[in-house]
Order: sequence, then C-alpha cells, then structure tokens
Amino acid sequence: MPLTQDQIDDIERMRAETQPTRRVVSAALEDQLYRAVPLLDHGFVRVIDYMGDDNAVVQAARVSYGRGTRKVSQDAGLIRYLMRHRHTTPFEMCEIKFHVKLPIFVARQWIRHRTANVNEYSARYSILDREFYIPEPAQLASQSTANHQGRGAVLEGEEAAQVLDILRSDSAQVYEHYSEMLNEGTDGQPLDPDRSGLARELARMNLSLNFYTQWYWKTNLHNLMHFLSLRADPHAQYEIRVYADAMIEMMRAWVPLTTDAFEEYRLGGVHLSRTALSILRRMLAGEQVTQADSGLSAREWREMMGALEQD
Repeated sequence: MPLTQDQIDDIERMRAETQPTRRVVSAALEDQLYRAVPLLDHGFVRVIDYMGDDNAVVQAARVSYGRGTRKVSQDAGLIRYLMRHRHTTPFEMCEIKFHVKLPIFVARQWIRHRTANVNEYSARYSILDREFYIPEPAQLASQSTANHQGRGAVLEGEEAAQVLDILRSDSAQVYEHYSEMLNEGTDGQPLDPDRSGLARELARMNLSLNFYTQWYWKTNLHNLMHFLSLRADPHAQYEIRVYADAMIEMMRAWVPLTTDAFEEYRLGGVHLSRTALSILRRMLAGEQVTQADSGLSAREWREMMGALEQD
C-alpha cells in the first residue's frame, strides 16, 4: 500500500485547508494538490507546490505586467512558437515541486537529471519501511540482444516463477538482516535489550536497489519537460516511465497550453540531423536511397526509418 491511513488522513486535512491569495492559481492542479497517484506496487507521485501557469510563460516572453486582453488562441500560438524554436527561458519562470516514492534503482536513474532541487529521505536518521519493488510478470523480460540498455522477450513459466521467488526471498532476507543489525523494531524499541545494534548509516548498506526511498523534487517547467521528453519516451525503462506518464498528466492540469505544445513538438516530434534531412529531401524528390549510400551508420539508418515508419 503506497500510503497508510494516517498519511491519507493528513493529506485530506491539508486539502481541506484553503487560504486567499493574489498569486496565480491553476484550478485544475489545485484540485489535485497533495493527492498521491499510486504507481508500481508501493510508489506514488504527488504535487506539493507550484508557481506560475501558462500565462506566466506568456508574460515572461512578452515582458508584460499583466494578463492583458489577448485571446487564449494568441497565447497558445506564442507558446507553440517558443516550443518550436526552442526558446527556453520563458518556461523557466514556472516551477513545481513533487513528492515521489520510488525504488532506489529508479531514483539512481532519476538523479542523473541534475537540474532540480532534491531532498531525499535519509536512512542515516530513519529506518526504511519493509517495502520493496517486485515487478509484475508482464515486466519480467530477458536482456535485449539489440540494445544493451533494453529488454527483450518476456520470461514465462518456470523461469519467470524462479525469478520472482528469488526477488521476494532475497528482499525479505535482506530486510530481516537489516532489522537484526539495527536491533530496532518498527516501534523504536530494541529487538534484544542486551545489544546496542549497528548504526543506521551502516546497517543500510546491505539493502538492495529494489527497496523504496522518497524525496521532494523541485524543478522549473523547462527542465521538467527535458526530463519528461527522455523518461516518457517509449524506449525509457518501464519503471521510470510510469512516473513520467503520471507527471505529464499533472503538467497538463497545471499548464495545458504548454503541455499541448510539448506533446506536439517534443514528445510527438522528430529531430533530424543534417544528413538525415538531406536524405529525406532526396527521397521526396523520388530518389531511391539505401543505408549503404546514405552516409548514416546502420543504427542511425534504423532510427530514421523507424521515425518515418518505413521498413
């Protein structure tokens, strides 16, 4: 269960409190504020705070002092222009803060995006919960033979069952040893009054990467879109992609015009190299171009043909 009943009650109390403000408010995101979206088996993501909206992007681009009288279509057109021509600074005027609970191995991927402020739950001071990620059978895949970072066919039958048994038993044993080294129960009392137990900062080193951690992650809209363009991509690892997909929906509630432009030009668009563009022009002119005479590597050729949905 991603949230305990006490945590759910705390969230509902926070959502019940309202205050008057002169700040920009996104009504759709306000409706979601603090509420956790469950992900994987024990994870979640939720919005804690935000600043700005689509109009803040427009104001920054025009350096205006108010909302003005322009139509929504004009604001949408400007935002699409900014996105299309990669003008990034207006999008940096909006910020958002997430509370994320995720497996440690996903967190280690996520932290590679260094354009955010992060504060993570510390196992030096607190004891981690007995929560670890066990994939659904549909996510148990073999190593891809074509992509060193990817997955191949889904494991089935006895092999899949064996993998799941290993993951569950190893994780349970690791946590049992973790608790034993700490000599501390969930109630804060020693398991054995005659032992002092190992320091928390040392006991944690035996935990495996599928245990859950939590953090607050704050970033601006420009850097959020960079993160999402990589992690919501179909080639991204499934376990981080589910978080990115949920965050896109939160972004849609917050800045719908920007999200539409982002999906049009970044998620749904294709960037072509100079050589690839010249090949496309040759093809449009009726020339038969092959990988051998294209000037592209075999991988670049496959990627280009895949983007164009050509065999």
